[in-house]
Amino acid sequence: MTLEETIKQLPQSAGIYQYFDKEGHLLYVGKAKNLYKRVKSYFVFTPQIKANSNLSLRITKMINQTISLNYIVVNSEHDALILENSLIKQLHPKYNILLRDDKTYPYIYIDNSVEFPRFEITRRVIKSSDITYFGPYSVGARDILDSIYEICKLVQKKSCLKSKKMCLYHQIDKCFAPCELVVPQEKYKKELDLAKELIVNKKFLIKTLQEKMEFYAENLRFEEAAELRDRCERISRSEIKSEIDFASDENYDIFVVQNSLTRAVVVRIFMRGGKIISSSHDFIQINDGYDEDEFYQRVLMEFYANEKPPIIAPILIAKKFESLEIIEEHLNTLFEKNAEIKVPQRGDKKHLIDLAVLNANELLKGDTKKENNPVLQELKELLSLERIPSRIEVFDNSHMSGVATVGAMVVYENGQFDKKSYRTYHLEAKDEYAQMRETLSRRVESFSKNSPPDLWIIDGGTTLLKLACEIIDSHGVFIDVIAISKEKIDAKSHRAKGKANDILHTKEKSFELKNSDKRLQFVQNLRDEAHRCAIGFHKKTKLKLDHESQLLALHGISQAKVRKLLNHFGTFEALKDLSVLEIAAILNLSDANEIKKIYN
Repeated sequence: MTLEETIKQLPQSAGIYQYFDKEGHLLYVGKAKNLYKRVKSYFVFTPQIKANSNLSLRITKMINQTISLNYIVVNSEHDALILENSLIKQLHPKYNILLRDDKTYPYIYIDNSVEFPRFEITRRVIKSSDITYFGPYSVGARDILDSIYEICKLVQKKSCLKSKKMCLYHQIDKCFAPCELVVPQEKYKKELDLAKELIVNKKFLIKTLQEKMEFYAENLRFEEAAELRDRCERISRSEIKSEIDFASDENYDIFVVQNSLTRAVVVRIFMRGGKIISSSHDFIQINDGYDEDEFYQRVLMEFYANEKPPIIAPILIAKKFESLEIIEEHLNTLFEKNAEIKVPQRGDKKHLIDLAVLNANELLKGDTKKENNPVLQELKELLSLERIPSRIEVFDNSHMSGVATVGAMVVYENGQFDKKSYRTYHLEAKDEYAQMRETLSRRVESFSKNSPPDLWIIDGGTTLLKLACEIIDSHGVFIDVIAISKEKIDAKSHRAKGKANDILHTKEKSFELKNSDKRLQFVQNLRDEAHRCAIGFHKKTKLKLDHESQLLALHGISQAKVRKLLNHFGTFEALKDLSVLEIAAILNLSDANEIKKIYN
């Protein structure tokens, strides 16, 4: 069936549509209240099918590449919104905006229904009769909480009250010890009130910490002073500086997006009780045009995700966008109350929007260096990448004679290695090809939770590159993939930092660049970081395996039997969850009983 025939047979129902190019790559995922009317609006059909002349340059370019389409019918436009959001995150279509804001923001909370309340951190609604929330915090929530427990004499740990016995915290004057002593409610409430004041008033908290820091420094306790200095910096970093202070106790979530020619930024500001308590921002790379309406939609869908937030506040944005009504409907369902999305035109709320816009533009100015990174642009041109890569994932595996086999993924984003996003894997496969298949497959399986990157770099040659492309294609995901293989000298791999003439590979071509080439050196640096990560995890795994093997040997389990166990079950950790009979199926009943004694 041709593209025109498919369009003319589309149902007049809610659903999502997917555009594909001649190679079967997913170009775009969209939602529609009426699939037939929405998709038909992109095209004119006489004298031949082509892009509608009233489309933007970005969408026109996409339609000109579209060869086929698929669609899925759903019950409502709201269901289409949810499905569209899920598919964009998992499949990474070329022309959709992908905002990697997968994190949830923590809140500090206190359960007032208990006799001696204490503060904790949560990322979701707590089921209890009387909860007070503070937040959300982009950074510094844990630092604020640690500071509260250092300054205020509260119950320090959940387990303290259960012990019914005074502990070290009372001895160092950090707790009244209500576990054993009689503590008047008024006395404890005074500490709670101080803690709440420190949480809502960051200036007061930082001033208190700085006084403590100066005390440590005067007493030559420099490490403790340095720790408090860093903590103060993290706590203050989460907040945009502003003189705006509402006289009332109003709460607002503020979202503003701005863009330059090559980058766009979203700024989020959270006002609680009339005061700005925290802020955050994220950049996206603009490769194939820019749609501000879609960016706003993605920002709100990513931030609120599919869980009711602990504090529901009216939402302020800088301008109305397409799909605002359906986003409101989604949030109504999520919040279990009417959501408010407002575009303020005057007054204090407009000042909040202006503040967010000002900060967004300042962030874009400061981002010039990352915008104009010539190596990424040159790599895109050399390797014919679809995008200038903003997020890059690099893969390597490591083992020693098939023992302690591991995989590693390192992440490079916005001009630096993002170590929090690194992942390591225990692998069961024995040969290099199967190991890489296992590593990449496990990463692909996590796309629904952690969105795909712009580029994969594989440590290996054309065989592993082809494998990676097959895995990507089989999951319908759009990612550029390249590989880097080591230069061979006398049939052996040569890894000489800065001097190796390694080879870059794409599906179509291989590139032998000079070792002085900045593009090659950039990819080598990423590959070497993945190698370092894989080797480091391999060494840790090998040490643990050696320790476990020695433990089993002391109980009469030979090395040959240990290898047999590992070949079948993969790791020693797996043995802990197995029954005697499951282990006995590989060894014998006597050995199985001995092993269960060790791991019980």
